[in-house]
Amino acid sequence: MADGNFVYLTRERIVEIEKELKEMKTNGRKEMAEKIAEARAHGDLSENAEYDAAKEEQGLFELKISKMEDVLSRARVIDPSQFENGKVHILSKVKIKNLKNNKIFNYLLVSPEEADFQAGKISITSPVGKGLLNTQLGDKVKINAPAGILEYEIIEIN
Repeated sequence: MADGNFVYLTRERIVEIEKELKEMKTNGRKEMAEKIAEARAHGDLSENAEYDAAKEEQGLFELKISKMEDVLSRARVIDPSQFENGKVHILSKVKIKNLKNNKIFNYLLVSPEEADFQAGKISITSPVGKGLLNTQLGDKVKINAPAGILEYEIIEIN
């Protein structure tokens, strides 16, 4: 759902990213500088693997900061009231039943930037997320996933 190059996030996720970014820019950068200074103190920089590793880590750290700033610059807040009731959409909490083994799964459909499978947050761009979008209570869906064809029934939408 990155039309117009926007990134759709919840207000809560924007606040989390802003807090993490602030922490990284203050304490994180300070810690990186300390690591580099400590490694530099170990002697000849041309043969100092610890210094090279610290500089590489710093580069990756700065890249992460840059990516987070980019996400925030393109972020748009999602307003759930814009969506039709009774249909699965981004920010829907969906309870589904796997029709092959009768297991029940609970998912929150989110933007790719918020996805966290361990927390039950799946991206609307994932195969399952795409397959669930715009379905209604009681619908049975077949989803073509890397693991094969998955069959689910929508048993609850919040």
